[in-house]
Amino acid sequence: MTASLFSLEGKTALVTGSSRGLGLAIAKSFAATGADIVINGVDAARLDGTAAQLTDKGYRVRAEAFDVTDETAVVRAFERLDADGVTVDILVNNAGIQLRKPLVEFTAAEWHKVLDTNLTSAFLVAREAAKRMIPRGQGKIINIGSLMSNFARPTVAPYTAAKGGIRLLTQSMAAEWAEHGIQSNAIGPGYMLTDMNQALTSNPQFDSWVKGRTPSRRWGRPEELCGAAIFLASSASDYVNGQIIYVDGGMSAVL
Repeated sequence: MTASLFSLEGKTALVTGSSRGLGLAIAKSFAATGADIVINGVDAARLDGTAAQLTDKGYRVRAEAFDVTDETAVVRAFERLDADGVTVDILVNNAGIQLRKPLVEFTAAEWHKVLDTNLTSAFLVAREAAKRMIPRGQGKIINIGSLMSNFARPTVAPYTAAKGGIRLLTQSMAAEWAEHGIQSNAIGPGYMLTDMNQALTSNPQFDSWVKGRTPSRRWGRPEELCGAAIFLASSASDYVNGQIIYVDGGMSAVL
């Protein structure tokens, strides 16, 4: 009974930005829990390479290369899935980028690029997924937020604005879609050992700050996000809606 609560057998999950990093870790965990997975990215060659590696492990994988910030591309991707009879039961909006510089130095184009990739894309992809989930009366949407969904640090203002938006967008999705059997929740990772954070992990001063500020005294590993993701993707979370779960080693719990 308990194990079946967390099973993803018979489900299909689309994970955006999943050719590497946190998205890939989540996609792998879903596949290992029984789901068919659709991985996504803009680099078709890298995506195909990732898909081949996952297929070699015996996982059921489909690669869909499209730009999550391009509304037309998102719509067409879902139309391709529809045409092939692929039903997205679980959506993880993971695609994201980071630019670091003082707020007064950001151009409008850079601001929009960060918000489009980290926030607007979640709206576009979730909208298309929800259009199909609503008639079925069920679905799981997981948005990847951040510690920056609730806190701020210098030099990452657009990212902070986007991830704060993710938290409230998640609540808005729950407000509108819960009655249709859709659970919309978010995960807020702390400082994780990913490619996007390489500049930070290789900076001795910042590395020391993270380890000193985090009660667990270390950086998180991508695979440590997977338990929360599986919980939110499975029937174990059927009455959980509009929430953000911080997976941050305790950083958000202390001053």
